[in-house]
Amino acid sequence: MFSVWAMPNIERVGQWAFPRHGPGRDRFAPAGNLTGAGIPNKVRGIMSKPVIEYLDVVRPEWIDSNGHLNLAYYCVVFDFATDALYTALNIGDAYREVSGNSCFTAETHTLYEREVHLGDKLLVKAWLLGADTKRLHYFHEMFHVESGERSAVQELMALHIDMSVRRVAPYPAEQYAALQQAVKDYVPAALPKGAGRRIALPG
Repeated sequence: MFSVWAMPNIERVGQWAFPRHGPGRDRFAPAGNLTGAGIPNKVRGIMSKPVIEYLDVVRPEWIDSNGHLNLAYYCVVFDFATDALYTALNIGDAYREVSGNSCFTAETHTLYEREVHLGDKLLVKAWLLGADTKRLHYFHEMFHVESGERSAVQELMALHIDMSVRRVAPYPAEQYAALQQAVKDYVPAALPKGAGRRIALPG
């Protein structure tokens, strides 16, 4: 799994990892074991390791009139996790600056499973499901840190973009090979619960 301990801007404080400075000090976490035997919706032992784990805390401005995290801010937290995932896979901001290429999200599906509230610590596990010459398929699981319960998931498909023309383009050969190796290293032994799910009425 991508380790935040190796990043130069990260310091360890107890069991957590934090950026040394800036507004994101509360966002990263090391790999942890939230598995509980026989307890549904906790991390499953049969799965391989996520690429990264990302920590955040529910902030006052994210709370809606129902007194819980607004649906839009689940997506904000997932987007922060995507930034960390892209950095780990070397397709993030630094890659765009050097190559002139980037990744645009083409499709998402978010499933809200449990409420979270002001001050709750959230842990997002980012799973890599697949990649081809132009696309990246990945899946986020959000957990409530204290209870270990899964709160939400998001499945995403991203497209590789040539920023000079803002059109879909193949990954460079070296980057494509690196992504294929990452898929081999990180693809889960079993799909996370909710992956591939579609919206439909029962029956």
